[in-house]
Formats: sequence, structure tokens, C-alpha cells
Amino acid sequence: MGSTKLLNNALSKAIAEHISEQIITGILKPGEKLVELNYAQEYGTSRAPVREAIYLLTIEGLVERIPRKGAIVKEYTENEIYDLLEIRNMLENMAMERIKKHGTSPELLMEMSQLLTDMKKTNDIQSYTQLNHSFHMCLIKMSKSETIKAMYSRLGWPLLRIQSLSFANEGNIEKSIDEHETILQLLNEQNMTDLSILLQKHNIDVISSIQKKLR
Repeated sequence: MGSTKLLNNALSKAIAEHISEQIITGILKPGEKLVELNYAQEYGTSRAPVREAIYLLTIEGLVERIPRKGAIVKEYTENEIYDLLEIRNMLENMAMERIKKHGTSPELLMEMSQLLTDMKKTNDIQSYTQLNHSFHMCLIKMSKSETIKAMYSRLGWPLLRIQSLSFANEGNIEKSIDEHETILQLLNEQNMTDLSILLQKHNIDVISSIQKKLR
């Protein structure tokens, strides 16, 4: 019984990741219905693990259940999008204040350098979005604040989905790479004053890019 439950949990997580990728890459559009039977047939399983996967995505904020309609891909309002981006900005500013006190981490700087190398090599929006998120998570980890890290992690999939919209705009990935090179350089130089200004501008630019996409 225990092993069956573990297998079902693993399957549910795999299905949830598959659906989340479809949402982030735009295969599934906002407002589109998730048909349990289709995923059950695709994975050769009953509807139970699919239902659990959809439940997990509902908790994460990628899916919502509508009475008499079922589970659909969540359609964020402009206010919700701007709130998520502003919360991200606020948490990164808090992280910067902690880094000023504690200093930088050589290990995390090395990780960020490798992530930047990988970012330069990919042309796939979804992969770039994931790498970008990991880069910023290193900045959050450098704060040594478990509270900031936990709150930032809770932004999760919705933040990834919103960022992928920004990177879909022509020229934004190239611009993002240039900015991340400067972020890493300023961190290595421990120039926190200029870094704070750059991060603020970086996050404002993301909001502006989303505004253009929504119009």
C-alpha cells in the first residue's frame, strides 16, 4: 500500500510538472480547460493522479477551479501580475540589504557564473526563464535569510510564467544577459550601491516589458 502511494505521488508530481511546462511555454493558454481524461490516457493511468496533479497546480497558483467548468489555466489580472513583480522587487531589495551586512558568497558567485554561461548558450525561452530564476535565487540565498528565501520561493511557478512572457519579447533575452553580466560583476566587486540601482532598474524594465505584452 505504501509503495503504491509513493508511486502515485511521484506520478502526480510528474504530471504537474508536465502541465506547468505547457502553461509556461504557452502551449496551454490562460482560460483553457484541463481535461483529466486526456492526461490520464497520455500517462496510462487513472484520473486520480491527474486530479492530484491539478490540485498541486491550484495550490501553486497556475490553475484555478471554476464552478461548472472545471480546472482551467489561471488568467492573471494586470494587478496580480504587477503585484507579483513588485513583491519580487521588494524581496530582492531586502536581500541586498542583508548581503551588504554579511558580504558575498564565493560558492554562490561561482554558481551564478555557471548559470550565466548556460543562459548565454540557450535559445529556448522556457530554459532561459528557469536559468534566470535560479540566478536570482542565488542572490536570495546570499542574503542568509530563510524568511526571504521562503517568501521568494512561494512566488514559484506564477513568477516563472510571468517572466517567460517578458523574455518572449524580441531582444529581451540579449538585454537580460547583458544586465546579468553586470550584476555578477558588481557582486564580485562588492559594489552594492550600484548593484541596488541596477536591480531596481532591471525589475522596472521587466514590468514595462509585461505592460507592452499585455497591450
